[in-house]
Amino acid sequence: MVKAKKIFCVVAYDIQDDRSRIQISKILEKYGTRINYSVFECMFTDRQFQKIQINLERWINRRYDTVVYYPMCINCYTRIIYQPIRKKIIKTVEIV
Repeated sequence: MVKAKKIFCVVAYDIQDDRSRIQISKILEKYGTRINYSVFECMFTDRQFQKIQINLERWINRRYDTVVYYPMCINCYTRIIYQPIRKKIIKTVEIV
C-alpha cells in the first residue's frame, strides 16, 4: 500500500466576518496547529489540499477577505527556525 504524499503548508488568513473567521479556524484546526491568531501550520495530502481550498472558499467574501497558502517542500520544512524553540507539527518525514 502506497502512502499519500504529504504537503506541509502555512495557511494565513484575514477574514472580516467573525462567524466566517471562526469557521475557517475550526476547519484548519483539523489539519494543523495554530502558530498565530490567523496563521496555521498544516499537513495535507494532495487531495486534502485541494479539498481545503474548496471548503474555505465558501467562507470567504471575495471583496474583503484573503486566505494565502504557502506550500513548502520537506527540505524547507526541516529548516524552519522557531523562536522560542518549540516542537514542529510532524516528528518524522516520509519521502515517497
